[in-house]
Amino acid sequence: MSNPVTLTREGRCGLITIFKPPVNALGQAVRSGLMETLAAALDDVRIDWIMLQSGGRCFSAGADIKEFGQDPQAPLLPQVIDAIESSSKPVVAWLHGVSLGGGLELAMACHYRLVVPEARFGLPEVKLGLIPGAGGTQRLPRLVGLEAALERILSGEPIGTERALELGLVDGVAEQRHTTEEVRIAMAAEFAARGVRPTREHALHSESNDPLDWLARQRSALALPESSGDLAPLKAIEALEAAITQPFDKALARERELFLECLASPQRQAKVEAFLAGRHDDRLADRDDTRGANA
Repeated sequence: MSNPVTLTREGRCGLITIFKPPVNALGQAVRSGLMETLAAALDDVRIDWIMLQSGGRCFSAGADIKEFGQDPQAPLLPQVIDAIESSSKPVVAWLHGVSLGGGLELAMACHYRLVVPEARFGLPEVKLGLIPGAGGTQRLPRLVGLEAALERILSGEPIGTERALELGLVDGVAEQRHTTEEVRIAMAAEFAARGVRPTREHALHSESNDPLDWLARQRSALALPESSGDLAPLKAIEALEAAITQPFDKALARERELFLECLASPQRQAKVEAFLAGRHDDRLADRDDTRGANA
């Protein structure tokens, strides 16, 4: 089986490419490949900067669903993300298709994000009874602000390129959906020339004069009797409170604790089972449709 992550050199650019069809899920092989290729790019004196991209139909749809319920295997996604954000060479992400869940968390760890016009971005973990567990609750508010971050995390719905650019989630948009590698590298090189820019060092901004009070009011609204009572939305607010009140590393550790609490909840297990059952039903429907078309 070929390596799902490769490193090639294009001039002074180290081009890291993920290719794990169908959706470039961030399973153990991909995570290991990212660590290996990143280390190789950092060690190569001919490489001044790095571009991270994916082949196929999207950047990454996030975690590998087949690993749900299994013992985690190193390297964990937070370790991969920390290594990328800590890179001494600028890392530019080139995003197309969807960047969801861990895929968006991976992109947010890069120093710059460039996208095609039709790309979409989201953190859908709440729909599985989870919160983002690889820095999403910490990096997103540093890019888009506290209020927009909470909205995106609680809704779980993706946004398009125009909105992402407006919020500050992405830094630039290509003129066309289909671009050559030469064009992508040239565009990314302009951003890489600005130097390393870790997302963790961005100031966390809020539209409220008292962001903690604002979060407390959001928690009260979620606790109303007519609300669903889901654990994940309340844990997401706790993670954002940590982002405001604690140093980044401590807040990141707190996010992970809250993520694991959600992961262990029966409610989360029921949502994942329903999600997997839905995927199974979709595959059966697709197969039946195909049979009908060929009958």
